[in-house]
Amino acid sequence: QVHLVESGGGSVQAGGSLKLSCAASTAGYPMAWFRRDPGTEREGEREGIACVTPGGYVGTYADSVKGRFTISRDNAKNTMYLQMNRLKPEDSAMYYCAAGTSGCSLRPSSFNYWGQGTQVTVSS
Repeated sequence: QVHLVESGGGSVQAGGSLKLSCAASTAGYPMAWFRRDPGTEREGEREGIACVTPGGYVGTYADSVKGRFTISRDNAKNTMYLQMNRLKPEDSAMYYCAAGTSGCSLRPSSFNYWGQGTQVTVSS
């Protein structure tokens, strides 16, 4: 069992930046960020943002965030981060971190453990 706690969400104007954190109770898992637009309910509707392996390797980013968001992790602190720059109103969503045993992926079904989410709101 892995317990995940996100933090760092908030409200920001378009063009601004936020840095999300995800503290994990256990190390050694691939971890990823997802987001869900307001009004969607099903897990499958969560958009994968980026994933990072236990060794710090980052695969692809979602096209919608490439060049603006950066995923990273600090294994000494069991914490993953998402630096979000040049935020847009369409980035507004609930952001979730996830950990799993199936390797890095942007598919929600690949992850076993989820945090409760942190809200990001970007105003125009």
